Amino acid sequence: MSTPEGRTLVLGAYLSYGTGHHAAAWRHPDAVADGAQNIGHYVDLARTAERGLFDFMFLSDTPSVFNDDQGGYGSRVVVFEPMTLLSALAMETTHLGLVATASTTYKEPYNVAREFASLDLLSGGRAGWNLVTSSKSDAAYNFGLEAHPAHPDRYRRAAEFFEVVTGLWDSWDDDALLRDKERGVFYDPAARHVLGHEGAHFRVRGELNISRPPQGHPLMVQAGSSEDGRELAARTAEVVFTAQPERAAARAFSQDLKRRLPAYDRPHDDILVMPGLCPFIGATDEEAQEKFAELQRLIHPGLGVAMLSDLVGGFDLSEHDVDGPLPALPPSNGNQSRRRLIEKLAAEGLTIRQLYERMTVARGHLVVVGSYRRVAETMAEWLASGAADGFNIMPPYLPGSLTEFVDHVVPELQKLGVYKESYRAGTLREKLGLPRPPSRYAAASQKGNG
Repeated sequence: MSTPEGRTLVLGAYLSYGTGHHAAAWRHPDAVADGAQNIGHYVDLARTAERGLFDFMFLSDTPSVFNDDQGGYGSRVVVFEPMTLLSALAMETTHLGLVATASTTYKEPYNVAREFASLDLLSGGRAGWNLVTSSKSDAAYNFGLEAHPAHPDRYRRAAEFFEVVTGLWDSWDDDALLRDKERGVFYDPAARHVLGHEGAHFRVRGELNISRPPQGHPLMVQAGSSEDGRELAARTAEVVFTAQPERAAARAFSQDLKRRLPAYDRPHDDILVMPGLCPFIGATDEEAQEKFAELQRLIHPGLGVAMLSDLVGGFDLSEHDVDGPLPALPPSNGNQSRRRLIEKLAAEGLTIRQLYERMTVARGHLVVVGSYRRVAETMAEWLASGAADGFNIMPPYLPGSLTEFVDHVVPELQKLGVYKESYRAGTLREKLGLPRPPSRYAAASQKGNG
């Protein structure tokens, strides 16, 4: 096996739900059942991820209760607000990047710009924003709306939202705050900039009442894989989190995404593609299979059907035979890429039960069941083939799956030469080898001088 010279995997730790990513994770005997709202547990998880040299931890979020369970079987109904949690974890970690999800549909640009600039300062340059448009239709009712905005409308708003937020991050030049006690000059007025944005969705004067973030702009992450999502990612993202269960399709996705970058004056290597990976691991393949089967046995059928109903767009499948085919579904305003994946599997002959058994493990992400060495080799093969620049690791249950990965898979990756032995110095961007964005005002000044 060979990988392009000098290339190593980027790893994220997807720790959103506290108990783990398998639908039945909270029922595992060794899981922390209240992990979603247990700060001591999260501190331990963050420190374990940092011990494993993970580049960042990742928190997804939706501004509503997950509607994938109405029967009381699932644990994803209560979680910490991610910015509050990551601000606490910034004080407990040194190198680990801190990536939080914030919706462009149900937030305002000024708040998002201020929150992430604050997190970047608190953490010494380790913040990242996962820009999403929100796929859960119930969120609309929490913000006084009659319906969830249409998919294309959400993405048009998101594109303008990004422009406003990045413009606000440039409100102050890097050297604006002089703090000169002798002269009595706190800041340079010429280094202060009013955005004055007026667009189709937003009118935002600016400025931002916090200095320019240490990274210039916090790391930009995007998680959409639909056509609109890919185009938004090519325009805005530096890391793309995607559900890609097959290597050939993942490679095609990565190539398609990177082909779009020149249209936005971005070089081909200016984006990192990171599929989700849910690893069931053990010292042997047989041990890993036993761990997988143990969690599968804990899935309550009511939860399985409810989660599948949510994933296909909120259409109730409870009246259909679980051992029969997926019925024809009406159009959805929810997650388009996940819906297509499920319909593809259904066309291959999977029943509703087989679909929920497949999807509730990791909701369409790559699942690898095998020995520590086998999982490491699979990850290295994806890197070598161009299917992935890294992975967002989705531990099946917590804390055990994350600890086991750090203790056993990370050393195997290092033996294969595809994972770092220590952190680089600097901000999250510097650790990932990504450039620090110049201020738009500095760039305009240089252009004018040229």
